[in-house]
Formats: sequence, C-alpha cells, structure tokens
Amino acid sequence: MQVLALGERRGPGRPGRTSRLALPGVALALALTACGGGTPTSSPAPAPAPSPPVSARSASTGDSPTGTPQSAPQSTPPSRAPAPGTVPPSWLGTRPLPRAADGYGVVRPTPPALRNRRFTLPDSVPMLPGTAFASRVETAPADVIARSTWQPGCPVARDQLSWIRLTFWGFDDRRHTGELLVNSAVADDVVTVFRALYAARWPIEQMRITTKAELDEDPTGDGNVTESFVCRPSTGQTSGFSQHAYGLAIDVDPFQNPYVKGDRVLPELASAYLDRSRRAPGVIHPGDVVTRAFAAVGWGWGGDWHSLKDYQHFSSTGR
Repeated sequence: MQVLALGERRGPGRPGRTSRLALPGVALALALTACGGGTPTSSPAPAPAPSPPVSARSASTGDSPTGTPQSAPQSTPPSRAPAPGTVPPSWLGTRPLPRAADGYGVVRPTPPALRNRRFTLPDSVPMLPGTAFASRVETAPADVIARSTWQPGCPVARDQLSWIRLTFWGFDDRRHTGELLVNSAVADDVVTVFRALYAARWPIEQMRITTKAELDEDPTGDGNVTESFVCRPSTGQTSGFSQHAYGLAIDVDPFQNPYVKGDRVLPELASAYLDRSRRAPGVIHPGDVVTRAFAAVGWGWGGDWHSLKDYQHFSSTGR
C-alpha cells in the first residue's frame, strides 16, 4: 500500500513484491600427482638417492612426514548472515489487513522484519547501459499505458503522459533501473531531480508503474514503491482527482516516509517510521538532498503541510 498526497485517497492497498535470492556454492578440489620407475633386471639396483628433508617433500607433493600422500587442508570461508533488514521477508505483500471503517487497512505495529527496512526489490525494466546516471524519456507507448491505471475519464490524456526510464541506487548499493509515468510537462523536472538523487546515492527500494489490478487488491500495509501516475480520486472524496492522477506528483520510498493524519498511517505497517528523528537509509528530512532537489525545480513537499504530514509526497503544484 502506498501513501497519498494531501486530500488524496489511494485505492485499496498495494502489496509489495518479494524477491527470492540464492547464493551460489563454491567448491575447491586439489589434484595430487605421483610418479614411479622400474629398475634393470640384469644388474644390481642402484643405491637409493638420499631422501629430501621432510619439510621439502611435504611442501612439494602434499605428502605426510611418513611419505603417505594426503590432501592439503581446505579452509571454508566463514558464512556471513545478511545484515538485518536487507532481505525481504517471504510474506511481504501476501498478508491482507482487515479493513477499517474508512476503507483502509487497520493500522498495526511495524513487524520486526520491517523496522530497519533496507532491501531492494527486482527492477521492472531492463538495465539502462553504462555505469553513470542514465535516463530515457518518450511519449508513453500503448503497452505501457495498457499496464498502467490510465483509462478514459482520467484527468490527463494518454498522449500527455511520458514514460521515463532512469537509473537509481538501491539499498543494496548497486545501480538499478526504474520507470515512471509522468505528465509530459514535468518530465524534464523529474529527470533533473533523480539525477541529483543518483549523484548523492540516495537509496530507493523499487521504482515502477502502478497497475490497475493493484488498485483493487486488499491492503497489506507493507508496500514501498516509488511512483508517480496513479489515476485515483482524492482522499476521502467521491469526486475530484489527486495530483498523481495528473502525473504531477511523485512518492519517494513511502514506507520510510509514511502519510499520517490523526490515527491514520499509510502504509499501515509503517508506524516505526513516524519518528522523524531517525537517520535511517531512505528517511527524508527537511533540507536534505531529496527536499533540496525537488525544491530546486519548484516542487512542494507534503512533509511541510500542517493539517497532515505526507513525508513521501512531492508535487509540482504543492498539493
């Protein structure tokens, strides 16, 4: 479930996605060799040559002090457990929450596995070439529109949306590629912002386009997708659209930067991140690289609002 802009309502929660990781095993084998020879049958055998010192034989052939071949001792690298919070739990996105009276999921304490969240989910698009920041901007193709939440009646025409692919740093400290669907009028601003975040190595868990199916899924309260366009109404209203529905807003690392108004927290399991004094990876603070980058292109931040706080939310209109 992702978080909302001021006065916005997100549809039913969006579960996160899980990744299953496997580490290849490593095997080491040592081959030993031996040689021998015959002696003439018509003459006495020559006297044996003096034996080399035991230390020399052991070093060159792997023999024991008695001359018996033996395997060289093998060392096994000590296994290192993953750092806490770096591996997504197997249940991520699979445990629907009961519904509260307002239609969202019931707010529950943050599970231990998510209290220091810093894992990276799989990319939704192929890696852009190179080793530095890269971006590709084009009018959104039909297949991209088809897998988005756009439909007739949305407040922005489909040909006014741009498909942006760009690189970002994951919480795994590796280069990744994500995608955003944004209003074409702000595409250059968006690239400028994420170029600055890339230079600062700001970590992002996953960046992709929200699908229609996700709007109808039961809330799990553990989503963390950095996203822009979502065609949905404003929070608590039956009419009117959010700034996301115009492609004029972006949510950054929603789980580390939740929406909060009174007792309502979104995502519903992100209460551990209501302590804004935390200096954990992905947590946005006033005057940091994220707020400065968006301010430089004239965008407002939901963390500056007074009636509620939407720490993940940035928009070109300030709403």
